[in-house]
Amino acid sequence: MGQVLGEGEADLEAWEMGLRERMHRVGAVVLEQVLNSEGGGYEGSRCCCRNGHGAVFVDHRPKQVLTVLGPVEVQRAYYYCSICQAGIIPRDEALDMVGSSFSPGVRRMMGRVGSKESFQEGQEDLKELASLEVTAKQVERVSEHLGQQAESWRPTMGPASDRGQGRAGQSIPKLYIAYDGTGVPVVPREAEGRAGKQSPQAKTREAKIGCLFTQTTLDEQGQPVRDEAATSYVGAIATAETFGLRIYTEARRRGLDQAKRVIVLGDGAPWIWNIADEHFPEALQIVDLYHARQHVAELAKVVVGSSWKSWAEARYRELDQGKVETLLGALRRLKSAQPALQAVIEKAIHYFQTNADRMRYAGFRRQGFFVGSGVVEAGCKMIVGQRLKQSGMRWTVRGANAIIALRCLDLSNQWEDFWESRRAS
Repeated sequence: MGQVLGEGEADLEAWEMGLRERMHRVGAVVLEQVLNSEGGGYEGSRCCCRNGHGAVFVDHRPKQVLTVLGPVEVQRAYYYCSICQAGIIPRDEALDMVGSSFSPGVRRMMGRVGSKESFQEGQEDLKELASLEVTAKQVERVSEHLGQQAESWRPTMGPASDRGQGRAGQSIPKLYIAYDGTGVPVVPREAEGRAGKQSPQAKTREAKIGCLFTQTTLDEQGQPVRDEAATSYVGAIATAETFGLRIYTEARRRGLDQAKRVIVLGDGAPWIWNIADEHFPEALQIVDLYHARQHVAELAKVVVGSSWKSWAEARYRELDQGKVETLLGALRRLKSAQPALQAVIEKAIHYFQTNADRMRYAGFRRQGFFVGSGVVEAGCKMIVGQRLKQSGMRWTVRGANAIIALRCLDLSNQWEDFWESRRAS
């Protein structure tokens, strides 16, 4: 015992870390014995391959597997199908380690850290917290593989469970669907041929992030309250058409057909309303109030001059009251001899004129609706900003989408559902 705990002055940290290391070693020995006590998945002299052919037993073959307790060696029965000309190892399928030298428990940990922090930091945390020796590249590969599985899994999900997201057949007073875009820094080949906003060559690709949540009540001040644990997220670097199908699928899962009112919140970009018109034609469309105010402020700063703040405040009040026609009158009175500035004015007029019916904020508030898309903006920051926009990061579309998928699962409280579905399939 003294060798385990160390001689001399008491050092609790050294004792507990030493004991953990030794307990892991003992556990790995026991686990190895258990795994090899069932004949390595031997099913007789013959077994069926995936295509129903007869595969012949060849021999037992060892495989080194890293588990949460440490490395173990697993003996597995190997079969060969002469028709398919392929080997079959039933034990690998049963233990969920086909094509991997990491146990499911280790892969789960790698996917979790890989979705939350840089792969290098994830590798360091796994070593420090779980005594697992893996490389940053291995964390990356496992995380991306799990993320790709998650992307495939989302469209196959059944109706929302009762984890705060409503039940199938249950009436939903208000279902909100909000989505926005945010840039993801990508490797040069992923942006090839794409013009940047301020440079000839783009350095980012737009990730579209959507969130869905329900609202049942108002607070004491009459403000809408988002239902607890009722928000789910979807996202990817994808075309508007592909993303539209993705968020529509999630809306159906969340109870689109049972919702009494459906509200689409967005910043006014045309692609947002195109998706709404195609997939949610009966929905009430609302432009995020704070984006509308931002358009006013940006115009005022470049056109109005030193008195822009007071001019903008007057326009804010008009927006709050839903008096878009009054605001448009003020915009039309702005004139500039400079063609560039006049073009800015005309663009603003077009924006507010096009979205006028989506800006009746006083009426929306009287009905108890949210008029801001802060939930999806926060989602963009949590899903993309905090993980994919760290200093020096550059992504492939495939890698970015995998991490986005994992982070959407986490924020939607769907990680356990996803993991259990993997085990069941």
